[in-house]
Amino acid sequence: MKFGTKAIHAGLEPDPATGAIMTPIYQTSTYVQAAPGDHKGYEYSRTQNPTRHALEQNLAALENGNYGLCFGSGMAAIDTLLKMLLPGDEVISTNDLYGGSYRLFTKVFAQYGIKFHFVAMSDLANIEAKVNDKTRLLWVETPTNPMMNIIDIAGAAAIAKKHNILLAVDNTFATPYLQTPLDLGADIVMHSVTKYLGGHSDVVMGALVVKDEALAQKLYFLQNSCGAVPGPQDSFLVLRGIKTLHIRIQRHCENGRKVAEYLKTNPKVDKVYWPGFPEHPNHDVAKKQMRDFGGMVSFTLKTNTIAAANEVLTRTHLFSLAESLGGVESLIGHPATMTHASIPKEEREKTGVVDSLIRLSVGIEDVEDLIADLEKALS
Repeated sequence: MKFGTKAIHAGLEPDPATGAIMTPIYQTSTYVQAAPGDHKGYEYSRTQNPTRHALEQNLAALENGNYGLCFGSGMAAIDTLLKMLLPGDEVISTNDLYGGSYRLFTKVFAQYGIKFHFVAMSDLANIEAKVNDKTRLLWVETPTNPMMNIIDIAGAAAIAKKHNILLAVDNTFATPYLQTPLDLGADIVMHSVTKYLGGHSDVVMGALVVKDEALAQKLYFLQNSCGAVPGPQDSFLVLRGIKTLHIRIQRHCENGRKVAEYLKTNPKVDKVYWPGFPEHPNHDVAKKQMRDFGGMVSFTLKTNTIAAANEVLTRTHLFSLAESLGGVESLIGHPATMTHASIPKEEREKTGVVDSLIRLSVGIEDVEDLIADLEKALS
C-alpha cells in the first residue's frame, strides 16, 4: 500500500455500530464491563480510547512501525521516552536542537542524574567520540531546528547498534512522507503531531512509533502510568488532518523550494538554510534519506541585529509572526527570542542561531503571494 492510500485508510475501519466512514469521537472516560475483566478491549480512557487507538495505528503504519503511542504534546512524548533512563545514564544529542527539547534535557532530566552531551551530529565522528559504557540513547533531529542541519540516520543507527544503545529520531520537520527513520535503523520515531501531521494549527499532540514489541510495552506502561495522553477530539482532528498529509507536504515542498530560491537572490539576505541546495552541508545525505526537502527555510540578514530582524518580522502579512510550524498557513519566527530563547546566547550562536536568523514555515498558499509578502517586508 502506497503512502497516500495508507494516510487515508491505514488502521481505520468503518464504525461497526453504524458504518460511519469517519472514526467516531469516543468522548467517554470509562467503559461498561459485563463482569470484572470481561470487556470489549477498553477499560479506561487514560489507558486506551478507540479514537486515539485508531490514530496510533495509523501513525504506526505511516512510519512503517508496529506500535504507535500518542501523548498530550510533543514534549510529553519526549518526557515519557526519557523516563526509561536511570540516574547515571548518558544521552548524546545534536548541538542544534529545538529549544524545548534542550530545556527538558538540561533543566528537568539533568536534575535526576542523567547526563547530556550536545555535539555536531552532522559529523558522525563526533557521536562516536562521546559514546561510553554509560551511553543509553542517541537523540537525533534531522533536519534540525532551526539550522536545517542534516544527520545521517543510517550512520547514527550503525553506531547505536555497535554499542547496543537506542536511537530516537525527531521526525517532525520531515514527516513520514519525506523520511522514515525506522527503515534506516532507528528504534524510536518521535513527532510533534501539533505540526505537519495535524497540519491545521488546531491541535497540540505528540507521538512515538516503534517496531520492537518489548520496547513498545515499556513505553505503553509509562504512557498509562504517567497519563500524558491526548483526548478523543484532538485524536479525531489529527486523523482528519493526516488524510491530506501527502498532498499538503507536496505543496509545502514546492513552495519551500521557490521561497528558498527567491531568498538567495535578495540583496538584504546573507545566508539561506534549506537542505535542497547542493551546497547545503550533508545535502547528499538529505538526498539519500529524504524524498524531498520540506517547507522549512531559515535565513539571516546582512545586518545581523535583532532590530533588523524585527523590521522584517513585523512587516509580513501572509507570513504570520507566531510560534510553531507545519500548518497550512505560512508562519515566520525569530528563534533567538522565540523557539530557542531557553538556550543561552553563547550556545545558540555557536550553532548559527544569531540575532538576525529568521525561520519560515512555508505554507500551501499561492507561492507568488508568499514571495511578494517577503519582498515587501525585506524592502
